[in-house]
Amino acid sequence: MMTNRRVDLITVLGHTAAGKTEFAAQLAVRVGGEIISADSRQVYRGMDIGTGKDYNDYKVGESVVPYYLVDILDAGLEYNVFLFKKDFRRIYDRITRNGKVPLLCGGSGLYIESVLKNYRLEHVPVQKELREDLEKKSTGELEDILRFYGPLHNKTDLGNRKRVIRAIEIAMYRSAQTGTEADREDLSSLVIGIRFDRDLRRERITKRLQMRLETGLLEEVEQLLDQGISPEKMYYYGLEYRFITRYILKELNFNEMFAKLNSAIHQFAKRQMTYFRGMERRGVPIHWLDGRLSMEEKIQSALALYNATRKE
Repeated sequence: MMTNRRVDLITVLGHTAAGKTEFAAQLAVRVGGEIISADSRQVYRGMDIGTGKDYNDYKVGESVVPYYLVDILDAGLEYNVFLFKKDFRRIYDRITRNGKVPLLCGGSGLYIESVLKNYRLEHVPVQKELREDLEKKSTGELEDILRFYGPLHNKTDLGNRKRVIRAIEIAMYRSAQTGTEADREDLSSLVIGIRFDRDLRRERITKRLQMRLETGLLEEVEQLLDQGISPEKMYYYGLEYRFITRYILKELNFNEMFAKLNSAIHQFAKRQMTYFRGMERRGVPIHWLDGRLSMEEKIQSALALYNATRKE
């Protein structure tokens, strides 16, 4: 079990509207920690309401818990798991050098798992000449080349020539690299999840959406469009921006927009929980806390788990 060794990291995860950030901030104060956000959209400046940023969540008493990877890019740019993992390790090293406890907090399952499972992620450049050469080969020849670089872990893509060629490109690139990010030692993390049952989760999501629409979400989307971000790019930034952009463009009336967006967020939360269950099957133990518990009850449960990892 993970709890037989001292942990390097505390991870807080859960579905949307579970109250993860506030909980992580409260826990950070108790353990002397700082928070690294694992939210794929909160990296963007100017996207506050739609991405669920609540800066007050980081306030505990008169102090503000230090947090990172929030508001680091202008809207209009793109961020991905490769960049996140690179940024995470840089911030993680800074926090630990300062003698603080890093807390990874968010709902982007792939971002979280890339850290917990130490996924090997490189930015593999397109190699035009190699691709042109590979295009001349038969599918069987391509498969033989790919097998040369090791066992095939995902055989479902063998029927897709483009994917096989890209896999060869990645395999060849990796074979020539040394000292990659994945060569670093795996991190041991205490993983704490917060969840509500289905009915309460749906209720919380709907209430939060109503509140966001009443406190400036429509205006936020309008402002981003006015800044020159195209509707197509807005669709990339997630459900709230996608459906509200369609409303502003008069493709949907308000009631249609609300109903479709609300339903889509419910489905998103369901997919998050499915992903987290998959993480558990892939060997990541998650200690789930009932969201209905009081904050102090959740904190005490988390502290008991954390302190157990620190016993000799």
